[in-house]
Amino acid sequence: MIIRDFQNSDYPEIVKLWQETGIADEKRGDTREVIEQCLSIGGKLLVMEDDKAGMIIGTSWMTFDGRRIHLHHFCIKPACQGKGHGSTLTEASLKYIKSKGAQVKLEVHAGNIIARNLYEKYGFFRFDDYLIYMIRDVKKIPF
Repeated sequence: MIIRDFQNSDYPEIVKLWQETGIADEKRGDTREVIEQCLSIGGKLLVMEDDKAGMIIGTSWMTFDGRRIHLHHFCIKPACQGKGHGSTLTEASLKYIKSKGAQVKLEVHAGNIIARNLYEKYGFFRFDDYLIYMIRDVKKIPF
């Protein structure tokens, strides 16, 4: 396994991986252009590749807003889960985050116990005192 930076040619395979793991959603707007823009302003998209099989098995996309890194699109190919790859990719992500000297935040579905256990193992904690709100479709802003 190798962990490397995203390359433009990875995009089609990454989209398939995101679809396979259930994190792809057309509403999110995760286009190649959005990824490139994110990377140009300090973000990072790590790709975990099985170099023997020649396929991408994981991603960790980190966006940077100037004060905090948001970790998202973290996934491991289902057939490759349970083999320690999530821990390896988490550690690589946290090394990058530490090098930026920024806080890190992530969101995880409440029912995703495996992911929650992984994140808690690395020191992430859950907030119980606030809710997250979002507008995905800017056309729905009422003015």
